[in-house]
Amino acid sequence: MYLLIPAAGLGKRMGSDRNKLLLTVLEKPLLSWTLLAAEVSSEIHWIGLIGQSYDFPNFKTILSDLCLTKPVELIQGGNTRQESVYNGLQALPPDAERVLIHDGARCLATPELFNRCARQLLTCQGLIAAIPVKDTIKVVDHDNIVKSTPDRAQLWAAQTPQGFEVKRLKECHEKGRSLGWEVTDDAALFEKCQLPVKIVEGEETNLKVTTPIDLTLAEFILKQRINQ
Repeated sequence: MYLLIPAAGLGKRMGSDRNKLLLTVLEKPLLSWTLLAAEVSSEIHWIGLIGQSYDFPNFKTILSDLCLTKPVELIQGGNTRQESVYNGLQALPPDAERVLIHDGARCLATPELFNRCARQLLTCQGLIAAIPVKDTIKVVDHDNIVKSTPDRAQLWAAQTPQGFEVKRLKECHEKGRSLGWEVTDDAALFEKCQLPVKIVEGEETNLKVTTPIDLTLAEFILKQRINQ
């Protein structure tokens, strides 16, 4: 299975002046934990790391320290996540038929989650890891007045990895570019093209490290795993 890791962001909500994936948890950059999980995964055999060229020296240092056995290709990112994934798709080897896309900021994903998504992707056109929503969700208007309360039983919180047939996802990206679609994940492109997206059970601990408190939570979870 091929894996693309978008890692081209800055981390403004983290209050950082650099790529947040270079911030450390337990003396390792966030990106290292994502790469280590991909390394242990039995299903992943190629990794594309999508970032900005000014971060490449740091990425190379991380890769050198980790001594991964799997090939990792550095890919120039775009101005948005959507553009970055588009670039990543163009950089896939010609024989790539299916691809997983995993946000580098979700540094707590386990090898088991990668494997589960990779195996499920062999049976469908597209999928996302997700978990059932626990909270009651309110839909509000621009004045923050509640308009409706959707049925929680039908709500899932999207995570990554997300996985797709490469040919179909490339077609969706091309259509999105031509029509000016702006989406926050690749599943939304699939949905806009009327293609099915399957839910694969994600992990409660697969949080996205976005704010300083998330760093604290990530450290706690990693310590728990190490001490098991």
